[in-house]
Amino acid sequence: MSIIGRVDSLWRYPVKSMRGEELDEIFAGYAGVYGDRLFAFASSASPKGFPFLTGREQRQMVRYRPRFRNPDKAARPINQVEAEALSPLINPISASPAELMVEVETPDGKTFAIDDPALIETIRDGLKGKHKLTLLRSDRAMTDCCPLSIFAVQTAKKLGEEVGVAVDKRRFRANVYLDLTSSEGFAEDQFVGKSLRIGSKVVVSVLARDTRCMMIVLDPDTAEKTPAILKQVAQGHEGKAGVYGAVLVEGRLRKGDPVELLE
Repeated sequence: MSIIGRVDSLWRYPVKSMRGEELDEIFAGYAGVYGDRLFAFASSASPKGFPFLTGREQRQMVRYRPRFRNPDKAARPINQVEAEALSPLINPISASPAELMVEVETPDGKTFAIDDPALIETIRDGLKGKHKLTLLRSDRAMTDCCPLSIFAVQTAKKLGEEVGVAVDKRRFRANVYLDLTSSEGFAEDQFVGKSLRIGSKVVVSVLARDTRCMMIVLDPDTAEKTPAILKQVAQGHEGKAGVYGAVLVEGRLRKGDPVELLE
């Protein structure tokens, strides 16, 4: 085993395609990060295989700021300690939907409950085509692919050097950002097919490189587009940046945790 870096920052996204929240600690479970992507908006204009409205269609969504009304209930499963005492393989219980209610602050400073029809009308503003939106809720993360996304801060720096502009890591919407001992960008690609221990307990199997879409061209603060970033990822890195993983051993992750590569 060898330490290959530390956790730079931890993020979750209560509403799919909206702004993430940085946390000092998250619970990483088999189904993903607790409280991650519990809500999403389905669009009648989206394909059945991927029904969600995202920043690809409404780029201003990345500027909407969701927050849990009860952050303590959203921090970790309500019976984590008891479940761990019974068996390390038992899935802990989530808080109730009422306890995991989300409010969303719009870019112009208004705040709506996630299930307020007025929020849907605000999101629909400026959309091209006919989008009938429906709120979706899940007890588990509605991720695009695997439950956990991992990205090295060195990769964002490398892309910035290649494109000639500063690249904000938040464009890549990862759950776990790593600060690796290697100064090379895209070093996380080498973890595919291997496992990482993050902190004292959590083990993650790194399954695949992360294929990127136009979401990474959106500035997380302004929603302005920088197409050159996606072009460089496509032409210079096979369209991939960062990696996906599956949690093998559940537990809490903390900012600054060591990251070990398990041989």
